[in-house]
Amino acid sequence: MKLNKKKIALIIGAGDYLGSALAKKFAVGGLSVVVTRRRGDLTKLVTSIVSLGGEAIPFYTDARNENQVIELIKNIETKLGQIDILIYNVGGNVKYKILDTSSRIYHKVWEMCAFGGFLNAKEVLKYMIPRKKGTIIFTGASASLRGKEGFSAFSGGKQALRALAQSLAQEVSLKGIHVSHVVIDGLIENSNTKKLFPNEFKKRPSDGILKPKDIAEIYWQIYLQPRSSWSFETDIRPYSEKW
Repeated sequence: MKLNKKKIALIIGAGDYLGSALAKKFAVGGLSVVVTRRRGDLTKLVTSIVSLGGEAIPFYTDARNENQVIELIKNIETKLGQIDILIYNVGGNVKYKILDTSSRIYHKVWEMCAFGGFLNAKEVLKYMIPRKKGTIIFTGASASLRGKEGFSAFSGGKQALRALAQSLAQEVSLKGIHVSHVVIDGLIENSNTKKLFPNEFKKRPSDGILKPKDIAEIYWQIYLQPRSSWSFETDIRPYSEKW
């Protein structure tokens, strides 16, 4: 399928909450959207984007698999259009005490948070650098800045992703590529965080929890930043979040 628009927003990790909100925002903003996830339903998201007047194509792919990532980016660039923005939004937020954290768990979380970010950014940059234009946004978390009890795996992965983003920003900014890292320092309204932090959701007011669509608006503003005023790191938290 050939998309009508030339500019494409590639959302790696188009889950049911923030990923979906990002996809909808960029579609409404006028970009064609390619949404990916490893498993789960993308049909509802694509249908929703189309109902808003946007364009979307789903791909089921593993962001940690190098061959799949290479094939994905190549197919988009050669068959669909130019990737103008990559958003790496893969999660990996799990809570385990250190003695319950197996090497498999730790390695998998690192792959999801950091290694997948490296693979996807590297492949997209092969096309962005010759064009001297493009944006890459990595989704970070509170764990990107500080480790908390029970989150050794998640903190390790997210801090590695932040370091990757910093390195890339310094390497490719003069080549015309805007690399940005967003620290989401607070609870996002979704089922996973409700399970991890049930008491916090009970005691906080509704506007004390981050709303996916509001976060997506900030990503959009980062995408629109002129080269004279690029920001590397943006931290987002509700008014009720202590930091």
